[in-house]
Amino acid sequence: MGRSSKKIQEEAVHASLSLVTRRLFFKDCFLGMGGMALGSLLGGCNWSGAGMAGAFNAANPLAPHAPHFPARAKSVIYLHMAGAPSQLELFDFKPDLAKLDGLDCPQSLLEGKKFAFIRGVPKMMGPQAHFQQRGESGAWVSDHLPHFATVADEVSFLKAVQTDQFNHGPAQLLMHTGVPRLGRPSIGAWATYGLGSENSNLPGFVVLTSGGKFPDAGKSVWGSGFLPSVYQGVQCRSEGDPVLFIKDPAGMDRDLRKASIDAINEANRLSYDEFKDPEILSRISQYEMAYRMQISVPEVMNINDEPAYIHDMYGTQPGKACFANNVLLARKLVEKGVRFVQLFDWGWDSHGTDENLAIDYGFVNKCRSIDKPVTALLLDLKQRGLLDETLVVWGGEFGRTPMQENRDGKQNPFKGRDHHTEAFTIWMAGGGVKRGTSFGETDEIGYAAISGKTSAFDIQATILNQLGFDHEKLTYQFQGRPFRLTDVNGRVIDEIIA
Repeated sequence: MGRSSKKIQEEAVHASLSLVTRRLFFKDCFLGMGGMALGSLLGGCNWSGAGMAGAFNAANPLAPHAPHFPARAKSVIYLHMAGAPSQLELFDFKPDLAKLDGLDCPQSLLEGKKFAFIRGVPKMMGPQAHFQQRGESGAWVSDHLPHFATVADEVSFLKAVQTDQFNHGPAQLLMHTGVPRLGRPSIGAWATYGLGSENSNLPGFVVLTSGGKFPDAGKSVWGSGFLPSVYQGVQCRSEGDPVLFIKDPAGMDRDLRKASIDAINEANRLSYDEFKDPEILSRISQYEMAYRMQISVPEVMNINDEPAYIHDMYGTQPGKACFANNVLLARKLVEKGVRFVQLFDWGWDSHGTDENLAIDYGFVNKCRSIDKPVTALLLDLKQRGLLDETLVVWGGEFGRTPMQENRDGKQNPFKGRDHHTEAFTIWMAGGGVKRGTSFGETDEIGYAAISGKTSAFDIQATILNQLGFDHEKLTYQFQGRPFRLTDVNGRVIDEIIA
């Protein structure tokens, strides 16, 4: 028997109602009474990219637009040493600490403090490196970084950075997303959201990893959080295909790939016309970007054509996955207009639990692996006239203790230092920061910051400032209020701005 007209009508109504999600209901009712009430509470916020210098273009979310004020930097290369390198063996020279080597740690340094692994009374440990003052600035740099010592006059050191997180994952999230929990956009995503991309054939935000593992916080440290997903970091590789699945599968040529993407995006456009979900436009943009990347990415990610002197300068190993290759790729990417390049190098967690994590062995090897590439990056950017417009940032998620780690109350088998939140060093170069300067100071043993204290929020605010943004005004509307990277914190570190 055929269905009655009443039954058919009921099914049609049910199908229609099933498409009305909670999100669509509020979106459709935005101009009603609820919308007016919400608008009065929010003070008339701009719902399409609140706080941005230019109008947010949903149809082309990566279109370039101007920041709030003239920028000193057009791009950022952020070198994160995942695991937290010891400032006491690199940049924060403390001769008084050497006098305490092997003595019991004073109770005043332990009472009321939390450590990741130290228990009981550890021994103090003097610097495990030799230091010299370098260049005209007289910056203290250890002999672990002999090449970097030659460019110390290009750098602004922040010697009194603090954090309130002593575990890697939360500390990395705080440094890169502004909160120690999952769900917020990374600084690279914020920068790309604010500026768009200068090269329509490349992502605005590229991520490169080395050291064999991801950072402890995982891919969230380059995620887009509640921002449209088009702003998340695109992970590339220096070994094998630069991006997974960038090649067409067997039996599919370029024309067929284009036809398939056109068909998918036509379906997406019809879906957007019906639901008005801006994430659908991001999906369209990502499909089109992926198609263009098939040509542009293999070209820019190829370091084989670089001259021999560049390979020698960086210490690269073409065809392998290594930090040096990634640093050279970072230079090539900013040269092509990529806004934000994030490098994560894993293996800096020098606890002393084994030889590779010993402060006098594995840590030394890690320093050797980055010394030439980082130095080459600064020199190469400078000789190409790019350093003035490229902000280079180097650092970890926290520092290391001036006492030796004694996990479970027993001395570790090798020399190592525990996580330390009270003071560590980050440096910046290029992009409108002062050359050959140092801001902030720690006490005589490098335990606590005593002047010039800075935080992750201050560093984030300063990076955004150099890109031309007021960190308090670069916002995005989410869950009924405008969010920003620095939330309710942060100040621009004017002391290092040229």
